[in-house]
Amino acid sequence: MQSDLSIPVATLLAFLLVLSRVSGIFIFVPLPGIQSGPEAVRIILAMSFTLALFSRWPAHLTRTPGIAELIGWILAEAMLGLAVGLVVAVVSEAFQMGAQILSLQAGYSFASTIDPSSHADSTVLVVISQLLAGLLFFATGLDRRILIVFSQSLETYPPGSFSVPVTFADRIVPLGASIFSTGFRLVLPIVALLLMVDIGLALLGRLNSHLQLLMLAFPAKMLLGIGLLAWIVVLFPKVFSYSADGITETIGQLIHR
Repeated sequence: MQSDLSIPVATLLAFLLVLSRVSGIFIFVPLPGIQSGPEAVRIILAMSFTLALFSRWPAHLTRTPGIAELIGWILAEAMLGLAVGLVVAVVSEAFQMGAQILSLQAGYSFASTIDPSSHADSTVLVVISQLLAGLLFFATGLDRRILIVFSQSLETYPPGSFSVPVTFADRIVPLGASIFSTGFRLVLPIVALLLMVDIGLALLGRLNSHLQLLMLAFPAKMLLGIGLLAWIVVLFPKVFSYSADGITETIGQLIHR
């Protein structure tokens, strides 16, 4: 006796909508090496996470949508996932902004290496800050909080019921300012010290114009910059954890009605 395996249409629609929401998150979430990894790995990761949330899927959809309405649902779900992933990426971008400011001031912008994520030329400190932010993403437990909040979003906004609110962009756009403010405050002590070095060398060159201070400026600034960076790096987990609290609160505001 043969039995046919049949999957209800509502289950397939729920899987498609949840997969759209999950895939949107994985585009921006700062997982180390996820952007440079094979496409098949990212697809399997998104599908595995979707299946792991099976208990959170809607029990049934009220009706079967048409093609145009289904496309609208998929776009809305993907937009919600993209918004959550973009908010999470703000913390990593703040660290990279601080590294970029420090690289320009300390002279490390002349030394470039290959970014493991984008395979583009990047400064050494930017690559280090990106890897550090990826490690802190797991060390501070932000990944667990994001998973919990995201699973709660399937209850607040079941697949197919999300519509982009008017104030949606008002909660995400101001986070761009926090990238610059957090990154600058993170490296402000080092930048201030390097500025004092520049002023001291300028005064010394004014007193004796025969001194070749240009050859001493770069190694002195690079040595002081990396030395002070090694001293204040112990504060990075606290800064990341503080920023993660704000990020979690923002995501909670996005997914709650």
